[in-house]
Amino acid sequence: MMGKLLGAVILLSALAAGIAIYYFQVYGFYTEVEPHGTDDVMLTSMTTGEREPIPYDAFRAIDADSSPIRYRACFSTRQSLDALDGAFAPYEGAAPRVAPGWFDCFDAEEIGDALADGSALAFLGQRNIEYGIDRVVAVFDDGRGFVWHEINDCGDKAYDGSPVDETCPDRPN
Repeated sequence: MMGKLLGAVILLSALAAGIAIYYFQVYGFYTEVEPHGTDDVMLTSMTTGEREPIPYDAFRAIDADSSPIRYRACFSTRQSLDALDGAFAPYEGAAPRVAPGWFDCFDAEEIGDALADGSALAFLGQRNIEYGIDRVVAVFDDGRGFVWHEINDCGDKAYDGSPVDETCPDRPN
């Protein structure tokens, strides 16, 4: 009888832990980001290297303090893809990260497919928004846009313990 009781306690504890881990991973750490209204979507200019806002509306975003790569945003813009392509720095090798299912405006698979077939382009939003993390902005030819964070080369090196070269900025203390 004592073995069955102990087994039930272990099973219930494991179930409770699993539910808690799932909740915190999918819901618990995320918060809605309040839009600023003018500078939520910024791209890096190819001519000046400075960040510039682009016109946008319908902005929605989520973020979490638990990881620098949990930021996701959706928006729409009236700016043509051709105009953006000529003015702003492209982001090579962009690979959107999956968002929680409840943040339904962000579909990483659709974004990745559009980047691959050329119906969307990826731009540098901000290099090293946090050390080793870049903000990437993708815009579809129909005006839909998406933002996420990616680990850059300096971040890859710093996080896996490889020596960081001189092209990387100084790491903050």
